[in-house]
Amino acid sequence: MSEIPYSVGEGPATRVSLSLPEGTAEAIRRRVGKREFSAFITEAVERELRGQILDEYLADYERRQGPLSGHEQEQARRVFDEVFAEEGQWPAAS
Repeated sequence: MSEIPYSVGEGPATRVSLSLPEGTAEAIRRRVGKREFSAFITEAVERELRGQILDEYLADYERRQGPLSGHEQEQARRVFDEVFAEEGQWPAAS
């Protein structure tokens, strides 16, 4: 593991072992081709991480301030996506 603390989406590529059901792997290959397989998995994992980080933030906010409506949660998701897309920077997971 690296000594340098990289944020999500940063740092050099590192090789990892990943096990997927064959049907899932084949569906990815058919959709994006063999050369884009890793990029597809990377994007999917980063999207999931972003969702989890936002969910953690919203849960913390609601513990402190009270519940948010569905509309407010959707607004928060849009703002979150816009801010971090512009800055190209990810928040740290708690």
